[in-house]
Amino acid sequence: MSVEETEKNSLHATEDEIIDEVDKMLPKQPHKGVYLLPNLFTMAALFSGFYSIIAAMNGNFTHAAVAIFVSMILDGLDGRVARLTRTQSAFGAEFDSLADMVSFGLAPALIAFTWALAPLGKVGWIAAFIYTVGAALRLARFNIMIGIEDKRYFTGLPSPAAAAIVAGVIWTANDSDMSGSSLAVVMTLLVPIVGFLMVSNVKYLSFKDLNLKGRVPFVVLLVAVLALVIAALEPAIVLMGLFCLYGLWGVLGIFSKKFR
Repeated sequence: MSVEETEKNSLHATEDEIIDEVDKMLPKQPHKGVYLLPNLFTMAALFSGFYSIIAAMNGNFTHAAVAIFVSMILDGLDGRVARLTRTQSAFGAEFDSLADMVSFGLAPALIAFTWALAPLGKVGWIAAFIYTVGAALRLARFNIMIGIEDKRYFTGLPSPAAAAIVAGVIWTANDSDMSGSSLAVVMTLLVPIVGFLMVSNVKYLSFKDLNLKGRVPFVVLLVAVLALVIAALEPAIVLMGLFCLYGLWGVLGIFSKKFR
């Protein structure tokens, strides 16, 4: 190879490196289109949350509460479907967060307000607003702490669990023929307390490290079947109890650490 050819090759290599560096500095063009499958689950979760608001406005509070739990199931599936199909995207993450705000932020607050808090006037809507802003701040903090926070724990009560506590109480009360007015004082305390728990620094287990693939004793399977039977017989009480216990578990963990 001659000296001139060597100089030309080195010059072309330098130009290619410059072009690569310029391409890295230029803003990336957004991808056209979105992944359909995971976003369908997110949209279904959003629809379920929206339906719960409509049902509460029409006085169907049991349907409204059940719709919150349906939205929780769909919200848990969209991320798993995206990971299994390798269709994660920034759009999907933002869409999921906005859907969560409707399903677990606005919907529970509006259901609680329509069911029990409306007769209390300003006190009622302030209690509902505290819950709503707590959910918004919780979701915003969760988004900026992705990849930083310990995956084994959530900082603050997760918004789906908070929504489940409010919806579970309303569902159980309706099945027991208890009116919202009779529990107005309880809901005035419960709704903002749950809102404060969402923005607290209380640690809650995420169960992301739970291994369901390993072998377990046969008795564990029998206990799981028994739990499913009880949940099928009294779903409202079981779900309310589980999520209320989860909400208290983090708070009790703080006191147990202090005693230790």
